Amino acid sequence: AELLFLTDFSSLCSSLCCQCGVPIPPNPANMCVGCLRAQVDITEGIPKQGTLHFCKQCERYLQPPGTWIQCTLESRELLALCLKKIKASLSKVRLIDAGFIWTEPHSKRLKLKLTVQKEVINGAVLQQVFVVEYIVQPQMCEDCHRIEAKDFWKAVVQVRQKTLHKKTFYYLEQLILKHRLHQNTLRIKEIHDGLDFYYSSKQHAQKMVDFLQCTVPSRSKSSQRLISHDIHSNVYNYKSTFSVEIVPICKDNVVCLSPKLAQSLGNMSQICVCIRVTSTIHLIDPSTLQIAEIDGNTYWRHPFNSLFHPKQLEEFIIMDINRVQDKKKGAGAGARSNKHTLAEAWVQKTSELNTDHQYFCCTHLGHILNPGDLVLGFDLANCNLNDEFANKMNPHNIPDVVLIKKSYDRTKRQRRRNWKLKELERDREGMDTDDERQYQDFLEDLEEDEAIRKNVNIYRNADVPVESDTDDDGPPRISLAEMLEDLHISQDATGGEGANMMT
Repeated sequence: AELLFLTDFSSLCSSLCCQCGVPIPPNPANMCVGCLRAQVDITEGIPKQGTLHFCKQCERYLQPPGTWIQCTLESRELLALCLKKIKASLSKVRLIDAGFIWTEPHSKRLKLKLTVQKEVINGAVLQQVFVVEYIVQPQMCEDCHRIEAKDFWKAVVQVRQKTLHKKTFYYLEQLILKHRLHQNTLRIKEIHDGLDFYYSSKQHAQKMVDFLQCTVPSRSKSSQRLISHDIHSNVYNYKSTFSVEIVPICKDNVVCLSPKLAQSLGNMSQICVCIRVTSTIHLIDPSTLQIAEIDGNTYWRHPFNSLFHPKQLEEFIIMDINRVQDKKKGAGAGARSNKHTLAEAWVQKTSELNTDHQYFCCTHLGHILNPGDLVLGFDLANCNLNDEFANKMNPHNIPDVVLIKKSYDRTKRQRRRNWKLKELERDREGMDTDDERQYQDFLEDLEEDEAIRKNVNIYRNADVPVESDTDDDGPPRISLAEMLEDLHISQDATGGEGANMMT
């Protein structure tokens, strides 16, 4: 401790302490520091020990009465929390400085060094330094307690899509990771036709529902179930359920529109190909290159289904192909795609190479197809279309074959793929070979479609050597400029270093 002299420094003579007689500079109390401390203790009434409650599961500290906050060791937030514990006792003194004294992170002890001032006898100001020790005691917070009790969620978002392919879900998973919408989830469960997101509050679930409606064409409905009711405080405890249904259309699906919807989209052909699913369904007419976008509200007013599932794709070989340069627009026709090229092609199934049976078709893939290329498509000439709109169409307006995408060697693509994606941590029912095949289809779609790639975080895979990106004959590839470095930053919330103490 030290004594701050509030006296007239014009007199340089010393005086004797009235208690012990030691020569001292003159001060209002006329006492030395030792005798003044023996008479007055300005830290009297300030507790020298305290208790902090810490939850091991979520690594948060309790801020009375019921708020849990995230604090790192020696951080400003933790210092403020410790000072609030003794705020009432510090009202009689003036706090000058506060800071942490280093302790072992696993010692369950926090030490605070405080400097205070107080006016004592005859206007003399005494300054003193002391240490307050806090014991960190474990206590489980309410959220973690619910998790351990298996009654942890207050709201659940059930995302469903009634389709055999999971391309839309893989795309949705990457959007959730990019926008960090999974941080507030307590648990993510994967089931056969969708995902379940569990939340501790209804507000977090509503935020996810709003994100889904802005990201993919969907519709939602909500319900709630009463769990308990306190008649004395009029408090109701509900569990809310949000059901989100995504349109059952995926990329590379062949669809048949209703005549009314096709006419409203600029007199498109009823047989169209879905080239992309983002916040809307992107369709293209393979016979005219006319494109259209259908949002969720329009789809639910005029619903349509996919004519085929992905397992029905057949492999064709291009026998001859001719690009169509100029084709007249029909009456009321809408916009055309600038990224595709219209072409007329003769194709033959690879399973029928020993025959002379060929098919004629129009395709939107004229910019990437050449004679001898392998291409995947659907055979409409030799199938039964179980669709209410297709059955009513004129058979002359239904094409024999609809080509979907060019076929490449999948093994070679996987071996040269020098990038990777992150995945959500979720409870799986088990992945089969079909799920792996669908995931590989999604990765190939990212390589072929730059528009979808812009919405996804793609990370560099250091395990695969870098090859030249100038291979024009091979399948499409993602350039290094579009990849991110996968950084792994880990920090213990109870042992990390916080901000420096500024006094």
